[in-house]
Amino acid sequence: MRKEDKQTQDALSSYVVEIHVARGFSGLELTSITHVLATANTLLGRDLFSWRFSTDAPGIITGDQGALVRAEPAIADHRLADMFIVVGGRNAGTPTWLPRARAMQRKGRVVVLLSDAATGYIKNTKAPGGRVTTHWRDVTPLIETGYHPKLTTHLSENSDGIITAAGAGATLELMIGLIARHLTSPQIAELGSQLLLQTLRKSDAEQPRSIADNEGLFDNRLTQVIRLMEETVNEPLSMDDITARIGVSTRHLERVFRTTFNDTPARFYKRLRVKRARTMIEESLLPMIDVSVACGFGSCTTMSKAVKDEYGVTPSQMRARKKITLLTYEGRQSGDT
Repeated sequence: MRKEDKQTQDALSSYVVEIHVARGFSGLELTSITHVLATANTLLGRDLFSWRFSTDAPGIITGDQGALVRAEPAIADHRLADMFIVVGGRNAGTPTWLPRARAMQRKGRVVVLLSDAATGYIKNTKAPGGRVTTHWRDVTPLIETGYHPKLTTHLSENSDGIITAAGAGATLELMIGLIARHLTSPQIAELGSQLLLQTLRKSDAEQPRSIADNEGLFDNRLTQVIRLMEETVNEPLSMDDITARIGVSTRHLERVFRTTFNDTPARFYKRLRVKRARTMIEESLLPMIDVSVACGFGSCTTMSKAVKDEYGVTPSQMRARKKITLLTYEGRQSGDT
């Protein structure tokens, strides 16, 4: 750990997250938040992050899957935490929590609205200062029922200090990004590894879409070929094995890949492996030999050449220069770029 990074961590004695819930809250989102914070504390070896639960009607609140949370009352300007997160759920769309969120916003603290809460905010805010987003299932209804020119399908957006997000399964990555300023890059990478996240997506990544949205994958057999390639990155198959398994001719496969990707199947396959290697190099702490084996390269030398040919730097240079940044905005600043 660099000296300045350790000094920054030591200077911060605690960081409190308030998690606001309503009846029917998303258990997935809530546990994603607390699991990231608890795992980060374990990695740091101390309880830097703490959390508490709030609600409009204090007491025991039941989530969408039967989880029970004992929550305290949320009073607009009372006991403001460092971060305020409104968890999605069937009753989160009515922004009774908005005064508290505004109080946090005025003090420049982090406000995060997940899925249904983000949808409720977008519906009830006439002109957000910047871009906004929510879970993709709500995007089309929002567009059809109102004028929302700054609505995107990114995983998260920051509008005047209020972060709206897709929530659901993407909550893990969002939380890592939100606490990343208090961690070193190796700790961020290790946190992702502990949570079994193969890739840490950035905040401006698009939400997953249907495979039918990709024109190149309308051919069902091409989809099967790509899936087979992705599944065998660690032990690459020959083109003859691939064509035999899928039931297409080598000539047909070459023609489809040329038309769709302007590339040969073999080069496309190798790029998949190199891309996987880059992810593992930059976002994990695995030894280079383990990365090379996991990506189907016979040696570190072979992988190094492939990575340098594709990206212009060696794996060791890639890992040394990497500073992990997951948010494309500052949590405490507005973003309308």
